[in-house]
Amino acid sequence: MGRVFIDVMDKDFYNKSSSDSLGWLPEWFGCYEFDYRFVQAVQAWQREHDLKADGLVGPATYRRIWTEREVNISSYEPSDRCTLRKGDKYIVHNGNFLPIQWDKVVLWDEPDGFKANKGTYTDYTGKIDREPTMFVNHWDVCLSSESCATVLNKRGISVHFLIDNDGTIFQMLDTQHKAWHAGIPKYEGGNTKGVGVEISNAYYPKYQNWYKTHGFGERPLQEDGYVHGTTLAPFLDFYPVQIEALKALWAAVHHGLDIPLVYPTNEEGNMETSVHSECERGTFHGICNHYNFIKSKIDCAGLDLSSLLQEVIDSPENS
Repeated sequence: MGRVFIDVMDKDFYNKSSSDSLGWLPEWFGCYEFDYRFVQAVQAWQREHDLKADGLVGPATYRRIWTEREVNISSYEPSDRCTLRKGDKYIVHNGNFLPIQWDKVVLWDEPDGFKANKGTYTDYTGKIDREPTMFVNHWDVCLSSESCATVLNKRGISVHFLIDNDGTIFQMLDTQHKAWHAGIPKYEGGNTKGVGVEISNAYYPKYQNWYKTHGFGERPLQEDGYVHGTTLAPFLDFYPVQIEALKALWAAVHHGLDIPLVYPTNEEGNMETSVHSECERGTFHGICNHYNFIKSKIDCAGLDLSSLLQEVIDSPENS
């Protein structure tokens, strides 16, 4: 009996260490604690999936259950101990649910969702938590998120989130994976440590009529877009509902991933509107724009991170 107890303790220690390192939870196996019942649950799951039934969540078991969850993530309910309630919306990091205060969120495996194709991102299945430290804003120069998803997959690149014209947030892949959206020839930090969003906006004023005839209404016109020392010609701006969705997404990654609600600043302490050295190297912690990485990019010029992030900080949900 003593030997059995020691074996269970050894397995508990191993499984706790595995959980801490890889980010999975006992709830994935229908349990709340690391004890003999958990070991039995893991063994049952392993037998069901033709794995060695040793009760240890090692690399093979972790990769298998991670993949099972990723393929059908929306079919899993947050556990009873989670702060989420049934019907609440969430985004997904490393197979776990992170709450978001927004009512229009669609995951990659849902009927209306969009999924990043294999080969368009670096797969981090079975690896330690990527622990993203920055969030990168892009505009897609497309008419809709559906068009953007198609373009990304055809180009062989990726991003974690899309925000459509009506404010719907689409998650294309788990933020544990490294999407290819902010890499530059010299550095890969924007991809390695970043989470990215493409906000739908065709940019050019000639597309204004398309939005009006398709029921979205007239887009605001941005006439003060300033980037890399230049004021841009007027261009289409984001709908207010898209900005609200973006703020909700910032708040979610702040609370769920500990990404700070700060923005890159210049020597005068003002918002940086050009390349920022810490973004370029991938060492920045906070919310930034694509143009902060490379001078050939101008998105998202005109997006006032200073005032918008302050609104997120001051909102009742973040108090």
